[in-house]
Amino acid sequence: MISRRHLMASLLAAPTTLASGGSVFARNRGVTVFAAASLETALTAIGKGYRGRPGAPLRLAFGASSAMARQIAQGAPADLFISADSDWMDWLQARGGVIAGTRRNLLANRLVLIAPKTSPVHLRIARGMPLAAALGGGRLAVADPAAVPAGKYARQALTHLGIWDSVRTRLVPAENVRTALAYVARGEAPLGVVYATDAAVEPRVRVVGTFPADSHKSIVYPAALVRDTAAGRAVLSHLSSPAAMAQFRAQGFLRP
Repeated sequence: MISRRHLMASLLAAPTTLASGGSVFARNRGVTVFAAASLETALTAIGKGYRGRPGAPLRLAFGASSAMARQIAQGAPADLFISADSDWMDWLQARGGVIAGTRRNLLANRLVLIAPKTSPVHLRIARGMPLAAALGGGRLAVADPAAVPAGKYARQALTHLGIWDSVRTRLVPAENVRTALAYVARGEAPLGVVYATDAAVEPRVRVVGTFPADSHKSIVYPAALVRDTAAGRAVLSHLSSPAAMAQFRAQGFLRP
């Protein structure tokens, strides 16, 4: 996997060259996937097993869905975009940023409250739960509720449970959900709200509880092609295949 910073620097440095189907680099560069940060573990594993298939190697860039969508809209030469919510896919689609007819809902997820592994905190996820008191003198780690899907889902859930106003001034807003996860894992925040799949891959945290599915919008991951190529279509098809779905399920993802 290429680091997001290095990949974005190289991609944005020469968008014209990458977009040119006639260049040798464009023909052999593989397929570039811009994806929500919560997909990093699963897609990295899938990418390692994709060698020798059409579109290999997969070049993966991860970040907040909002950041990925905006970069694509500004000309970053992605081949495939996978968002952690429908809103940012809708936003990009409205700007002509994805190929009509290729969009599909790929995955689903759940929202959980986490604490450091050694934390004694126990809470029952329910309306009016004393979340603010459980924070003590600390803050709640969430992805930025103003833009990032995981943060928006967190705000919806906490609002539904009637406790958003008690914690909204006590947030640590992170640039993406994996950063929010890291704040809790390092003990920099006593509690955080992330996806179930994020909590599952971080041994330094534990799940305090799972938010009710009806407390927030359904967490879906739409995927769509940004460039219409045979290699890109092959990758998108593979990500929907039983083999890839088995790997996604192993990471805790659900079918939509």
